[in-house]
Amino acid sequence: MKAGKNPPSISSHLCFNLYATSLKMTNLYRPLLAELGLTYPQYLVMLVLWEQDGLGIGAIAEKLHQDSGSVTPLVKRLERLGYLSRERSSLDERALRIVLTQPGRELRGAAAKVTAQVTHACNIGQADLDELMSRIGVLARTLAGGSDSASIPQSGRCEVS
Repeated sequence: MKAGKNPPSISSHLCFNLYATSLKMTNLYRPLLAELGLTYPQYLVMLVLWEQDGLGIGAIAEKLHQDSGSVTPLVKRLERLGYLSRERSSLDERALRIVLTQPGRELRGAAAKVTAQVTHACNIGQADLDELMSRIGVLARTLAGGSDSASIPQSGRCEVS
């Protein structure tokens, strides 16, 4: 940065805008999920299992970009709530599978209404939402070192190759 030049405003930083948006989304979900007795992180675990029931803790953690130690307490709490159970794998008795209970499967309908409410509150059309999700996906893969790779050159600006 050249001497005497003002630093960029916080609102011009991608990281801040992603952070602020994430906070606002979580705050939007919080009261709606509270009616279901769920926290936002618990809801994310349920979303993973509604998509693919019977995963292990490690697989759930991977899908959520978390470590197993962060996911285990969420699973235990959801089990105490009666939405999940842990079962031994029939293929490997050492492995535990996390499976939805009947109340856990039934919760999906109520959760779908929450998703619809949040989507409506965002006031964004489907085409714009699809485009936004696509761009966020590219950014996430880039930052994770996926097919689109990011490098930070001497200028300090992120470049995608």
